[in-house]
Amino acid sequence: MRRALTAALAAVALVTTACGGGGDAPATGTNDGRGPITFATLKDGTGTVPKLVAEWNAAHPDEQVRIVELPEGADGQRQQLVQQAQTRSDAYDVITIDLPWNAEFAARRWITELPAERFDVDGFLPSPLEGSHYRGQLYSIPHFTGAGMLYYRTDLLDRAGQRPPATWDELRAVCAAVLALPEAEGMSCYAGQHDKYEGLTVNFAEAVGSAGGEVTDERGNPRLDTPAATAGLEFLVEGFRSGVIPADAITFKEEEGRRAFQQGGLVFHRNWAYIHALMSATDGSSEVAGKFGVTVLPGAGGPGVSTLGGNNLAVSTFSTKQATARDFIAYLTSVDTQREHAKGSAYPMTRAAIYADPVLREKYPYLEVLEQSIRSARPRPELVRYGDATAAIQDSVYAAQRDEVPVEQALATLQGRLAEIAQGS
Repeated sequence: MRRALTAALAAVALVTTACGGGGDAPATGTNDGRGPITFATLKDGTGTVPKLVAEWNAAHPDEQVRIVELPEGADGQRQQLVQQAQTRSDAYDVITIDLPWNAEFAARRWITELPAERFDVDGFLPSPLEGSHYRGQLYSIPHFTGAGMLYYRTDLLDRAGQRPPATWDELRAVCAAVLALPEAEGMSCYAGQHDKYEGLTVNFAEAVGSAGGEVTDERGNPRLDTPAATAGLEFLVEGFRSGVIPADAITFKEEEGRRAFQQGGLVFHRNWAYIHALMSATDGSSEVAGKFGVTVLPGAGGPGVSTLGGNNLAVSTFSTKQATARDFIAYLTSVDTQREHAKGSAYPMTRAAIYADPVLREKYPYLEVLEQSIRSARPRPELVRYGDATAAIQDSVYAAQRDEVPVEQALATLQGRLAEIAQGS
């Protein structure tokens, strides 16, 4: 660890403190002080982030980092960060933001523009890095990333003589073969995240993208009046109507779906990488340990696309110690630190080198599939008023899933609402 830390800090030592402004944000450099800083971030149950921060603190006695844990849910995290920004508080120096918030926080000048040359950006996976920009300028640095994968029961597919599906039609056909087995009695076919929350926005965007469409274009204009958007929503709605998606999945968030698969209730399940370790547990908590695999999400006519997940690190505009804040972000997202981080936790890292590491590939057998999914993943709608946009998506998609409104009506309503939101950004 000492060698990795030394290398990371050597790279950081090359950083100077002068920087010009750009875009819509105030010029960086006006608050380029140094000293102790506060890092507002997510709770780390593995203890890895506190360990890495302790390593930084040992090497920087005059620039100590104090961790402040944000609330557990994304809504609470955003609310707390927004409150700090709206009061122009300097309580936080480095903040952790969800990737979809990047545009909003940059446009509202709550985070500062960052000089790309200080962060070895060529080493990051392209998709997370692209989502870290706003109007062509870099405003945050990818810390964790993520993409959805399809978990499936290897034992049951083998018993039925089936292979993992690449298309939605294949998924339905494989399910029919597997569910005919005596061993599959009482099981259901597939579930993702279908409750009325952020996960539904993710699953809807994946369905539309996997049919060849997009929820919004690169300028934030809605594109839901297309055959692809119709096909994407139909996949979800018809899944509930036909029973391919079980009725109780209307209440599924990540953990409800994970438990359903882990307890042997599903043949296929869409979720993130973090559940792999939980389902591999050999302490009796998982009924599918050693009986499942992962593949990329299926699509309408071939492999589908995931919605990009993850968290970024940004410097608060109101920090008075932005030079230290930038150096700390450079350290925490360096390849050496990320490699150490990956050894201590299963959070998906953002640098390509991590996915080629043979030690980590052996520890996390899903890395190859995850990298493939991340590289083809797409960001959520990039709108300044993202909170309003995701609420509108959830309203329309949830109502359609419950068969309360026809697919065409749901999409037409959503097209109009997103157009208003985009114009008001």
